Amino acid sequence: MKTTLPLALVVCLIAATLAFGQPAADANAAQRQQIQQQIQPIQLELQSLQQRLVARYPGDLSPEQIQQRIQALQQQLQPLQQQLQALGGAAGFGGGRGAGGRGGRGGPITVPDNATPDQLKDAIQRLQQQNQQLTQQLRNAQPAREPAPPPCVPVNPNATPEAKELLAKICAVSGKGILTGQHNFPNQRNLDTEAIHSTTGKYPAIWGSDFGFLDGEDKDAITHRNLMIEEAKRQYAAGSIIYLCWHMLRPTEDEPGKSNPGGTSESWGGSVQARLTDDQWLELITSDSPLHQRWEKYMDTAAGYLKQLQDAHIPVLWRPMHENNGTFFWWGGRPGQYGTAELFREVYNRMVNVHHLNNLVWVWNQNGPAPGGEFYGFYPGAKYCDIVSYDNYSTLDERYYQEILTIANGKPIGFGEVGSPPPPEVLMNQPKLAFYMTWAGGGGGGRGAAQPTPTPVNIPPNATAQQLRQIIQDLQQQAAAAGRGGRAATAYPIPEGASTDMLRRIIQRIQPGGNTLKAIYDDPYYIKRGDPLPK
Repeated sequence: MKTTLPLALVVCLIAATLAFGQPAADANAAQRQQIQQQIQPIQLELQSLQQRLVARYPGDLSPEQIQQRIQALQQQLQPLQQQLQALGGAAGFGGGRGAGGRGGRGGPITVPDNATPDQLKDAIQRLQQQNQQLTQQLRNAQPAREPAPPPCVPVNPNATPEAKELLAKICAVSGKGILTGQHNFPNQRNLDTEAIHSTTGKYPAIWGSDFGFLDGEDKDAITHRNLMIEEAKRQYAAGSIIYLCWHMLRPTEDEPGKSNPGGTSESWGGSVQARLTDDQWLELITSDSPLHQRWEKYMDTAAGYLKQLQDAHIPVLWRPMHENNGTFFWWGGRPGQYGTAELFREVYNRMVNVHHLNNLVWVWNQNGPAPGGEFYGFYPGAKYCDIVSYDNYSTLDERYYQEILTIANGKPIGFGEVGSPPPPEVLMNQPKLAFYMTWAGGGGGGRGAAQPTPTPVNIPPNATAQQLRQIIQDLQQQAAAAGRGGRAATAYPIPEGASTDMLRRIIQRIQPGGNTLKAIYDDPYYIKRGDPLPK
């Protein structure tokens, strides 16, 4: 008597082959994949270095140092490419005959009821070969993937009219101005936004918040998420753009985390900034695994609140898994095909294809400073994000701008978080940045209160560009000597082609005793809530 193996048993038997060792074809495929994963970041860094060699960004390595790095990477790349080439013809899922000259493309695999271990092993190998052949046939039969939509068209084909309009608005701003934005802690709702209004008399164009992760009444508490959503509705009604992110606990822990009044919660370092083991990560990105199901429940919780905004016809700039090249959040720092980018794609699929959240404009976000070329290894693909952004609490070097501009390939770009508003002299050389968000708790990131100075700087109404440049140089030297101004007074190089109007704007921002934040919000290039879009 012979028995036809059911599908479930076939799957189990295929998995069981691990006990016997994989066929050579599988071993070669695994080796090729490992080598390709090593090659990818090298190629991306080479691309970035070649771009930097041509652009000569201020403050970058010297051309000689860049050339040396290129040569070192090419030496690393050559043996890997040779190994990959040697493995190129060793694998493949052809339609030939199976183990022992039998398994080809035949019908069901059958085994006697009293099969010996060797016969079972042989049957498993033939089953696996058939499975490989079928998998390859399915791949070959699949139609070519549709290309990503053009820039400024949402990646979600079912995006709501409001989401389409929001993305179009951000695209319209790019190169003509920059949208101002302010983040607020979830349990403080609008504290920082109101602080900016108190200082400047104006509101930022973007109101941002977070889904939080703690209990009690901590600023990051989830206790009043419903009130955070109500604040989002109120802000939208007043004319603000809504921008949300999430400092999420690891899916290995249940929310909320334990708050620590007056101190740092243990859930911050012990969960949000902790790591998953490699085995946990593989389980996380494996559909239907217990850890993946726990993660899905987290996503479903956020989806319920985002659905409330969709029902109210409110579009959202949605920035999940932010700063995801960094290793300081549990979701970040895993480059490559099955790393952080894969989880970002899972977030997209869960929110769009399961919960049908069509009001989201997808913002992909990185963190700087970072090594040249690093961002490329975390990009989920053009079909999964509408906007490319990065965060930077250090100097806003042009090489980061060029890198995200290259990755975006026409999509709008922006600052996901900054310590202070990017100054005019930076934006003159980085004009495509369409928005920025200053983080919560910093008062908008500028020097808000006026500081006394014995002698205000007098600017002659007919001052020449050369005279204005000298005033700027003197003010920067005074600020450096006094140790004044923090990030808001960073002395960025003044662009060669700066007009007298631009130079006066710079002076207004760094005037001793002045209000740097108000100077930014008075500048027409910086778009506030209620401002018309630039033409």
